[in-house]
Amino acid sequence: MMTDVTTCLICAAPMRYYFTKTYNDLPAALPYAGFSADYHRCDACGFVASKTHQDMSDDAFGALNNAAHAYFEALPLAQRGFNQPPYAEQALALAILGRNGIVDLGRTLDYAAGHGTLAGIMARYFDHHIATYDKYIASDGHDPARPPQPARLVINSAMFEHVTTRAALDALNDLVTSDGVLMLHSVICDRVPADPDWFYLRPIVHCAFHTNASMEVLMQQWGYAASIYAPKAKSWFLFKAGYPDLEHLPAQIAALNTEFQTEMFIYKSGFVDFWKGF
Repeated sequence: MMTDVTTCLICAAPMRYYFTKTYNDLPAALPYAGFSADYHRCDACGFVASKTHQDMSDDAFGALNNAAHAYFEALPLAQRGFNQPPYAEQALALAILGRNGIVDLGRTLDYAAGHGTLAGIMARYFDHHIATYDKYIASDGHDPARPPQPARLVINSAMFEHVTTRAALDALNDLVTSDGVLMLHSVICDRVPADPDWFYLRPIVHCAFHTNASMEVLMQQWGYAASIYAPKAKSWFLFKAGYPDLEHLPAQIAALNTEFQTEMFIYKSGFVDFWKGF
């Protein structure tokens, strides 16, 4: 309901009705024809989430996720549009940071890895073998029934926009060791527009949208001290306060940018607020 006031998953401030998105053009392969979602926005950190998705049962949300991804992955590559992470660029960023000892590729987990595309690229082209886990998708590399183990580098591509509970976010962070790094790929900006036609709302399972302010809050709550952003990989790397080489990180990033003669990585104490708006 438009008058409902909910509680922000990130900072616990009030969230109020923001807009409604109606999916009138869903393919026949997906459930919930004519599905509408009511989005709420946090008064404090700007986090935006679908109350409609949050109110779904786990089974209903899982069925929607599975149907949406099965439909999308069956499309020809030319029809998939913007939605795939930049796997090649992510792999290169990981290889560069790994070679320079900034991340530990020997103790790495790709969480919510889907079919393990990034892990496959890392193994084939960079000879790095990383563990994978996905709660909903079984593959040769992982079994959903086998709990993932903590790692010094946890990779998470395009899950942040799928969460409906705080527990889902905390489960991810709990896998990062106290001296570790969390790599994430999502769309994060200053303000999520109150626009039902905003491009990142197109997938019906995108139901949570983070802001630079909400990510700063998460970093503080979870004990991260600094971050870097890789523009070509469209990925952030968040460094725990216990990361052993934290004081040398700015100089290491500056040296890499000098070596490549471009801004390969951007360092900031706190969260790198790279994207301002769309």
